[in-house]
Amino acid sequence: MFDIRSKIKRQIEILSFCISNKEEKISISDLAFEFDVDEITIKRDLQDLRSYGIDVHSKKKTGVKLCCDLNDDMLKNIILQFVGLSYTDASIDRSTMLLVSKYNNNALIYMVKLQYCIDNSKSAIISYNKLGNEVTKNIKINPVRIFQSENTWRVLSLNGGSIKQYRMDKIEDITLTDETFGPIPKEKVEELFENSWKSFLSKNKYKVKLEFSEEWAERILPRMWIANQKITQVPDGKILFEVTVNSLNEINSWIVSRGRGCKVLEPQELKEMVMNTAADVLGNYKN
Repeated sequence: MFDIRSKIKRQIEILSFCISNKEEKISISDLAFEFDVDEITIKRDLQDLRSYGIDVHSKKKTGVKLCCDLNDDMLKNIILQFVGLSYTDASIDRSTMLLVSKYNNNALIYMVKLQYCIDNSKSAIISYNKLGNEVTKNIKINPVRIFQSENTWRVLSLNGGSIKQYRMDKIEDITLTDETFGPIPKEKVEELFENSWKSFLSKNKYKVKLEFSEEWAERILPRMWIANQKITQVPDGKILFEVTVNSLNEINSWIVSRGRGCKVLEPQELKEMVMNTAADVLGNYKN
């Protein structure tokens, strides 16, 4: 059965392959072998890419080459399309544009390389600029999912028995390896995300109950903040917001940023955390 999703995904991967290996001569037969399809299929893929306005050609002397660089808008649209074909997580335009603005062509290369590792349970070696001024090299990661959080694309990875996340905008280089790893069952990954408020992933569970003023109710009601949220309107125009999260620290920061009109009803631990954080912020303005 013809699978249009597989076809488009392969075409984007071919484009990334050509960008990544632009100094090498890549033939039609090389691509056919790489993607396990007939040569005529690759020729049709290149024709389709040209029909989208992508200047990619196969020439006898140079092989398959991208003749003109892709502009930022084209890269953003290609990545969004690739994300839509590969992931169930929602694609956020801002996250993608920030990635393209920083890395240009490498934004597509990194996305495809990481998804290749996920699809084939292959390890990768990355250089990671966690602190902004010091790059840690030769970090081996076993990628299991790419997801978006707080305006950045992130990759969830298994490292030495622990699950960690890396921001893609801090990855400086990715090298694929032939080393394979045992994939994490999908239900285990979903369990990590089930109660994640923003980006912290753990199996902890905290039941939180908040009260929002009428002014805030108009802003809170239309949005889905987390899948397990429960919102109840009360007669005075206020709303009760109940949610289960895996980190009180994360939702504490969110509550404090709301300011007046957002009150913690439970748990007591979170209530004290919010009061202490607010006091610390006010302390910045005391003489």
